[in-house]
Amino acid sequence: MPCNGAKPVPSEPSLGVVIPALNAGPGLAHTLEGLAEARAVFDPDILVVDGGSDDDTVAIAESHGARVISSARGRGTQLAAGAKAVRGDWLLFVHADTVLQAGWADELASFMATGRTRAAYFRLRLDDDAPGARRIERMAAWRCRVLGLPYGDQGLVIARDLYTSFGGYPDQPLMEDVYLARRLGRSRMVGLESAAMTSAVRYREGGYWRRPSRNLFCLFLYLMGMPSRLIARVYR
Repeated sequence: MPCNGAKPVPSEPSLGVVIPALNAGPGLAHTLEGLAEARAVFDPDILVVDGGSDDDTVAIAESHGARVISSARGRGTQLAAGAKAVRGDWLLFVHADTVLQAGWADELASFMATGRTRAAYFRLRLDDDAPGARRIERMAAWRCRVLGLPYGDQGLVIARDLYTSFGGYPDQPLMEDVYLARRLGRSRMVGLESAAMTSAVRYREGGYWRRPSRNLFCLFLYLMGMPSRLIARVYR
């Protein structure tokens, strides 16, 4: 105890970062570089959960100072495995093709200081100048604001005890992000101003109208109760 009787200043909460990866390649390097600023704010444990990559995913992760564990393939499965293995009072889940933009760590620290009863997500940005990319970003903002359903490519930060109390990510092939967001409820979801820059390659390849339409159809099927394993056939 300090000799003047003052209370010790609490340290920043530890942060565990979980990145599910499968043949993530060079994109993972950018993701990890974007996480570097966390070291100036937190004491992060950055964990890549590899689902059986046959490219240089593991080597890239280790060269950027991340720990690596192996898991059965499947994003929900990998996220759940990572949450159990990573160290930290708070959990940050980030996709391997998403780069958090400068300033995110300070904003995240401010959010953490408000308490442990809510979860947060980042503002979606796509790395494409096409008008279709801006349209998808607006759709994502509407979905989050009205439905309280951020997707996994927007990241998720949540206190470990809150994550555990709601059961965490399910072992399912699709819609694991929607499952957890619905469990938490819109009132517990907070949108941050910092952006999560995500690869637009799937939209460029699948079409800026066709791909979002298919995603919306899959969401509708899930909300209607169709098993995620069947929805995965439509999605793919």
